[in-house]
Amino acid sequence: MAAKFELNRDFIDSLKEAVSNNNEVEVHNLIKDLHAADIAELYAGLTIEEAKFIYLLLDAEVASDVLIELEEDDREQFLAVLPGDVIARQFIDEMDSDDAADILGELSDDKKEEILQHIDDLEQAGEIVDLLGYDEDSAGGLMAKELIKVNENWDVETCIREIRKQAEEVDDVYVVDDNDILRGTVSLKRIMIARSNAKIKNLFKPDIISVKTDTSSEEVANIMEKYDIVALPVIDSIGRLTGRITIDDVVDVIREEAEKDYQMISGITEDVEPSDTVFILTRARIPWLFIGLIGGILGARIIGIYEAEIKIDPKLALFIPLIAAMGGNVGVQSSSIVVQGLANKSINFDTTWKKLLKEVSIALIISVTFSSLILLYNLIFSSTIELTLTVCLSLFSVIMFASVFGTFIPLILDRFKIDPAVATGPFITTTNDVLGLFIYFGISRLLYGFFS
Repeated sequence: MAAKFELNRDFIDSLKEAVSNNNEVEVHNLIKDLHAADIAELYAGLTIEEAKFIYLLLDAEVASDVLIELEEDDREQFLAVLPGDVIARQFIDEMDSDDAADILGELSDDKKEEILQHIDDLEQAGEIVDLLGYDEDSAGGLMAKELIKVNENWDVETCIREIRKQAEEVDDVYVVDDNDILRGTVSLKRIMIARSNAKIKNLFKPDIISVKTDTSSEEVANIMEKYDIVALPVIDSIGRLTGRITIDDVVDVIREEAEKDYQMISGITEDVEPSDTVFILTRARIPWLFIGLIGGILGARIIGIYEAEIKIDPKLALFIPLIAAMGGNVGVQSSSIVVQGLANKSINFDTTWKKLLKEVSIALIISVTFSSLILLYNLIFSSTIELTLTVCLSLFSVIMFASVFGTFIPLILDRFKIDPAVATGPFITTTNDVLGLFIYFGISRLLYGFFS
């Protein structure tokens, strides 16, 4: 394993100087002990030509790993300057079929065809083409073709001979019947200690968790997390074994889903990268900011409607930020907890009333606590009972409403197959700001009218 590497300016300068002098020996000495991920990290500080010079000095196995580690945009630009035969020879032959398909899927059709034509192993090329036909967000798009499978009617001697031929580093061997239908798994250890004439049908475990090729990547991640599976077999619509998904593939999915949800919570509507163009990044931000603008305008209109109350007691305006902030914060907290539960399948729409009752109980405690604190504050610093009661009752009501609203909206969105992460962030905050002002000024009108 390569030693841990810490990127620094001096190292990059030394590497760039060696490249500019075409000193292959020096470049090799500088990078020979680096992990593929460290080499990929270096590329951010290099020009395309410098990166190409270094890349062509790598052995095929390291080269393939470096390409996997590169950011998608950097990889696409880098591959554009490499000939198709170099790409096929330098990394396709050393890469798992799922990684090769993922990388080829990012390229133009012409570049993809050029690379495939230079793959000498027609079986390998066919497997990659098969994987390119699946949706990238499906189990078929995640799986690799490399696996061990044995026929249930073989004897152990035949089985061992076939395992040696397939030569894959896996703990379990998948068992299929004559029609390639997945039947179960058998461990390598059990095969090795069994009698040479024992039948596989008497050795394998029929209980096996699998997914179909059209299963969503998010569902695959949930299954592997729930059952602590490091490799998950993939079957087609009639149960034939077509591939497997390993834990490293799922880690990428979990990370991408987390990044996507974080962006949605922040009010970014598209899946964007920092390297995207200014236009794309701006386009992704504008929709929710526009909704926030509309919410601000509505809030201003509400304040205008209740201008008479503010004229009666201008101190009402001092507590507008408090009401809006508390409502927005409580709403985001409630919705975030529900979104998390929906993501890990711990709650769903069928448990709505149970979840709602629990959230109401929590909101009641929070409401009483903070309205009591604001009541104490106003009793000390406020000169009127109307203002004291208005702020106290409004804060209680807004927190209760925001908590229930923040719980219910994600569940409804999930029911209609809309990503519930949309419900957090700007959506909840803006809605609670507007409705919170309605509640605040509505209560003020009632109380000031009562005491007048």
